Amino acid sequence: MLFLNKLLPMFVLPLGWVFIFLVVGLFRRKRWPVIVATVLLYVCSTGIVSGSLIRALESGYPPVSLDRAEKADAIVVLSGMFGAASPPGCQGCLPNLNESNERLEGGIQLWQRHKAAYLVFTGGRIPWEAQAEVEGASAKRVAEARGVPADKILITTEVGNTEDESRAAAAMMRERGWSKIILVTSSWHMRRAGRLFHKAGVDFVPFPVDFQTDAHSSLTLLDFLPAARALDKTEQALRELYGIAFYAVARR
Repeated sequence: MLFLNKLLPMFVLPLGWVFIFLVVGLFRRKRWPVIVATVLLYVCSTGIVSGSLIRALESGYPPVSLDRAEKADAIVVLSGMFGAASPPGCQGCLPNLNESNERLEGGIQLWQRHKAAYLVFTGGRIPWEAQAEVEGASAKRVAEARGVPADKILITTEVGNTEDESRAAAAMMRERGWSKIILVTSSWHMRRAGRLFHKAGVDFVPFPVDFQTDAHSSLTLLDFLPAARALDKTEQALRELYGIAFYAVARR
């Protein structure tokens, strides 16, 4: 199963299809699959395509001012903020945060502005990656270092995806008698997360962070030139769209 989880992106993301068309073209000695692979790689590597896809995901959830955010019983921050673990034996090393670190920052700053009594991190653990601890434990240490008391920080049960996070949050709310939470996650992830949390029966206030696009920016020549970063953003957006489509069909 873990092998299949690693192999799945090969068949659903642009580089996987590029590889498939190239193999077909080479083995069957046909020119058209190679042309299709080249065009697909170019299109998916342009900023105009990646930006359009990410912007479509972000459009439903505009930025919210920290001071204007609604109050709730708890602030729930979804996992996905950390990169590779620190080397073994590296005590006191800085946490290896990734591009979604605004999730952590947003949760801490909301708590500092007294928007909720508790700060909740999810016990994220990617099933096919070796992790010494759940992500929530790493996030808790950072929050404590920033002045959040340990007794005000909670970690959900271990979770492997957003659907697990929604169920874990719902269970914690029932256990503690909470009625509403502030949900903190990346803007491009909020649509899928919001649907899953709503389905789990969680009443939440969305607080999107980690915006990847600027709605007021104008196109430039660079938006039509291929770039590795643009390809990465295209794959990120497609993975999110695939997730939305999957839960819409398989989890009705």
